[in-house]
Amino acid sequence: MGLKLSKLVVKHEIKLESLRGRIVAIDAYNALYQFLALIRLRYGVPLTDKYGRVTSHLNGLLFRTIRLIEAGIRPVYVYDGRPPQLKSRTLEERVEKKKEAEVKWKEAVARGDLRDAWAKAVQTSRLTKGMADDSKKLLDYMGIPWVQAPSEGEAQAAYMTRIGDVWASASQDYDSLLFGSLRLVRNLTITGKKFLRKTPGYYRLKPELIKLDETLRELNLTREQLVDMCLLMGTDYNEGVKGIGPVKAYKLIKKYGTLERVLEGENISLDADIDAIRNIFLNPPATADYELKWEDVDEDGLIEFLVEERGFQRERVKKAIERLRKAKIKGKQSTLEFY
Repeated sequence: MGLKLSKLVVKHEIKLESLRGRIVAIDAYNALYQFLALIRLRYGVPLTDKYGRVTSHLNGLLFRTIRLIEAGIRPVYVYDGRPPQLKSRTLEERVEKKKEAEVKWKEAVARGDLRDAWAKAVQTSRLTKGMADDSKKLLDYMGIPWVQAPSEGEAQAAYMTRIGDVWASASQDYDSLLFGSLRLVRNLTITGKKFLRKTPGYYRLKPELIKLDETLRELNLTREQLVDMCLLMGTDYNEGVKGIGPVKAYKLIKKYGTLERVLEGENISLDADIDAIRNIFLNPPATADYELKWEDVDEDGLIEFLVEERGFQRERVKKAIERLRKAKIKGKQSTLEFY
């Protein structure tokens, strides 16, 4: 679903290079879905190897990660674990929407409608366990650390900001703020472009930094009140109250203080386990069982995996390896200068 908080949060436009020397925990599934959506051929067909296995996510992960390291960023990818039971409805709805989009995509291709086919293709993206495992294998060969979250990846990344292991989390979703991420960077793993659903085109995007304490101070809310506000709007774990968007939800929480008082004072109902959802955001499961180490590049492993197994062009992969090595050397120097 994604929370619609854009109008309320305090955002600062930044450059990649402003994050030089910083460790950033990237929501892996969020990034991989971006690559699957954006890296496509004519009519929105994803990149595949000779066996028909999708490779768009590997292509995006390889080259975007190199770009981040070239900017002096030290990335760590955080993977989703088992989702909370309360998210099952949202996940089922997403599956159905993908099936519907796939039917409409085939219809658009059949009639030769490039624009509509592209718009529908993006909505069909599926990330399987095998694809996620392959992305982890790619990161291992690149020498980039990754963390397996026990549940929501955004919650794990937020936890890592709070204990000081990373400087910020990176995701397109504002849910990270509800999970308590001290700093959220948006538009980090997108190549500076935003996909336009109704045409095979893009518009420019720039990285944004959002600080949780600054946003809460500007809104004069506590994190608990921010969670209550979002429950009114609707989250991945509940449907919101019809007709209540971010601005109205904010005004209601400011007026009444808590969600329960809003429901009572406005004589409205919310079909949700309020305490359980609050607990998901305020006390989510997270692990400290990880080690953040940036290793040397395994050139033979990368070539074997990407070229021999997945059909990437050998020369292109070798150039990527050379870029990665140079970036890591420069990154080590940047980190020493930063600290």
